[in-house]
Amino acid sequence: MRLILFCLFFSSQLSSVSNAGELDWIVVSKDGKSFEQQASGKPFVPWGLNYDRDTSGRLIEDYWSTEWATIESDFAEMKELGANVVRIHLQFGKFMKSPTEPNQPALDRLGKLIVLAEQTELYLDLTGLGCYHRQDVPDWYDQMGEVERWQAQAEFWKAVAKVGSTSRAIFCYNLMNEPVLPGDKKPADDWLGPAFAGKHYVQFLVLEMKGRSRMDVFQNWTGQMLAAIRQHDKRHLVTVGMVPWILDRPDENYGYINEESTTQLDFLALHLYPESGNNEKATETLKDFRALGKPVVIEETFPLHCTAEELGKFIEQSEADAAGWIGFYWGEYPENPTTRGDKLTKEWLELFQALQP
Repeated sequence: MRLILFCLFFSSQLSSVSNAGELDWIVVSKDGKSFEQQASGKPFVPWGLNYDRDTSGRLIEDYWSTEWATIESDFAEMKELGANVVRIHLQFGKFMKSPTEPNQPALDRLGKLIVLAEQTELYLDLTGLGCYHRQDVPDWYDQMGEVERWQAQAEFWKAVAKVGSTSRAIFCYNLMNEPVLPGDKKPADDWLGPAFAGKHYVQFLVLEMKGRSRMDVFQNWTGQMLAAIRQHDKRHLVTVGMVPWILDRPDENYGYINEESTTQLDFLALHLYPESGNNEKATETLKDFRALGKPVVIEETFPLHCTAEELGKFIEQSEADAAGWIGFYWGEYPENPTTRGDKLTKEWLELFQALQP
């Protein structure tokens, strides 16, 4: 299927010249609840796929220099499946040679990926600062204190934003996937959270709170990253990938997401996996985030803890509060699944096509 889609789609490409003119800039709608195309004013509903790894667990930087045809083919297939947004996860260690020196070949490859997105007419959710594979995290980065670490993170975003600043194919910059803060009385002993399926998706912004307000820490970090981006890019939307339990609630003491702490973000990117028989919990969580007054994109969802049918019902129920949805695609449509994982993936991709806005 991949080869057929690749040939059908790219046979229409007459050259490698960018078709960025086919895409419009995406902005938050005037009522602050959703998104729209800036020039036309038409509504824009993010309906996309996380392209975070391939079926063997490799990250995009592991193969984009030697297997570019695979990425072209995958983009064609995601377009054919009905996606309008692709979420890309960029690893800090692949983009920074030192605290201040970016890796130019990686930036060049990112530029090529942006051109591919323009040609395929797919928007990119560029999520950065990833440390998913511990073996790819530089020793010098692990050994930094928070001040130096934040400075290095800002250099990463300065370099990435310089590459992406003029492209209409970028939907947003996601500053980090699932940042968290340690307990007030229990410092973290590692910058990375526990591994899930061999990957570290969660990171700590600081190792110790030192009596600081959680909201202040998050605002200060967000402000520093945003300032770095705005040195080169004044217009693209900015967000952060959020797990549900970081919402600031009166009866809990580890949350930090509220109206005040998110003032610098253009929208909220919520990672939400409904539980079987309990769609109400996910729906209420979504409503709580939406109550903060910004558009909410469900940036990660999948039938991980529920059936595809239950996930479909949740997506339909969430239409009043969610401004977009992004699931997963791992480089293959398993037409004849033999494992439970393949079966779930096939059910999800069928649902993704069926519910396309």
